Amino acid sequence: MKKWYLLFFLMGCALSIWAQGSAFGIKGGPTMGFQKWNDFDQQPLFRYHGIVFIESLGDNVLFAQAGYHVKGSALRHLRFTNPISGNVGTAPAQDFQFRNVSLTIGAKKKHNIGTGDTKAYYLLGLRGDYTINTNLKEYEDPTYPFITTWPTDSWVRRLNYGMTVGGGFEFPFGELVGGILEFTVNPDLSKQYYQPAIDNVYDPYTGTNRSLSERRITNITLEVTLGLRFLRLVEYVD
Repeated sequence: MKKWYLLFFLMGCALSIWAQGSAFGIKGGPTMGFQKWNDFDQQPLFRYHGIVFIESLGDNVLFAQAGYHVKGSALRHLRFTNPISGNVGTAPAQDFQFRNVSLTIGAKKKHNIGTGDTKAYYLLGLRGDYTINTNLKEYEDPTYPFITTWPTDSWVRRLNYGMTVGGGFEFPFGELVGGILEFTVNPDLSKQYYQPAIDNVYDPYTGTNRSLSERRITNITLEVTLGLRFLRLVEYVD
């Protein structure tokens, strides 16, 4: 329930920014996703993100943004031994994708660079995420879904929250339009995936019961973003 309150709060802040003079735009770019599975770091997943945003005017800015982000991790170059032939081979690469929509509210501090109109800024935001879907079913055995080595959709936590920290540059192209180059780090503060330990699970491959250990997955992403920023001016007439 607390996660729903967070999302409603973020939406309310976004609407309050839009009611005043503001800037808005669209941005996107590559995403490098990392995951920690229990206490083990996975290899990075390279995907993408897209964002729409609004922000107040000035050098001390409130902003709100909604985006689509593909998070996750990968396994590459895993070596295995064929139990029949004894030959050593390399397993196909596997990627684990969690496709999220997010809403972020935060603040920016902007600084002029030199004598021109280019500005540098740093930002800090609070983010709420909803996981639309994953690709985990690709690794499930539909007959025995609980004995898979990999995570399953059953234990994905759809609502999550985290932070967005970073900075960037604004380049004016004209009076009402400009460009953006941004770099952010986006750690989750909640678990994307949690499966408690499960005892006495039948393993059809061995014909015996075994225990499944607890599984925890958390996300962090690095994003490089390019975008366009437009001014929306509000004039009050008496």
